[in-house]
Amino acid sequence: MTYWLLKNFLLGPLILTLFRPWVVGRENVPTKGPVIFASNHISFIDSVILPAVLDRRVSFLAKSDYFTGRGLKGWATKTFFNAIGQLPIDRSGGKASEASLRAGLQVLARGEQLGIYPEGTRSPDGKLYRGRTGIARMILEGRVTVVPVAMVGTREVQQIGQRIPKFKRVGVVFGKPLDFSRFEGLETDRFILRSVTDEVMHELAGLSRQEYVDVYATSVKERASTAREQVLRGKVTRNGRGTSAR
Repeated sequence: MTYWLLKNFLLGPLILTLFRPWVVGRENVPTKGPVIFASNHISFIDSVILPAVLDRRVSFLAKSDYFTGRGLKGWATKTFFNAIGQLPIDRSGGKASEASLRAGLQVLARGEQLGIYPEGTRSPDGKLYRGRTGIARMILEGRVTVVPVAMVGTREVQQIGQRIPKFKRVGVVFGKPLDFSRFEGLETDRFILRSVTDEVMHELAGLSRQEYVDVYATSVKERASTAREQVLRGKVTRNGRGTSAR
C-alpha cells in the first residue's frame, strides 16, 4: 500500500515532474510475469527514476548499509527504502550473499519485477565496470526474462556525495529481452555464470554508451580510498615532523 501511494500520489508524480524522464524501448518491457531489470548504476536516483517510469512494482536489491543505520536518520532511511521496495543485500559473501540471492528469487517466484545492478555498486566515475555473477544465478535459477536497462544522464543530476540533486532531464533505455534458456540447468557452472554476466554487461555498454572497464568497480573504489589514506597519512607525517623541528 505504501509503495502504491508513493508511486501514484506522492513521490512518483514529483519525480516525473522534476526530471521529466524520456523513455526508449518501452515495448521491450513485459506487461506480466517475473522480470529482472539489469541496469547500469551511475547515481543514487537510478533506483527512484526506474520505478517511476514502470507501470508495475519493481523491487531492488540494495546494500544492507541502508537498513542498519542508527538513530532517527537510520530509521528514516530504512523506512524509506522499505517503502520503495528495496531489499537489503549483504556483500560480505558466503551465507549472507546466498540469503540475498534467495530474497531476490522469492520476488521473482511471486511473478514480480526485480531490479539488479550487476556492477554491485555505483560507478565511481561514470564508466561501466565488470558485472558480478550473482545476476546470472538469478537469471538461470529463476528462469525469468531479463531486460537490460540503461540510465542516462542521472550522474549529471546527482553524483556520489551530492545530497541535493539538480533538476535536469534524464533518460531510461530498455533493451530487448535477453534469452538464456540455452544454459538451463547450468547455474552452478562458474564459466557459464561469467559468460551470462558478460553478455548482460555487453548489452548494457551498447545501450548506455559508457566506456567498459573489465575490473570490478569496488576494486577501483578501494584503490582510490587507499590512495587518499596514504596522502592524508603523508600530510600528517610531514606536519608532525615540522612541529617537532620547531
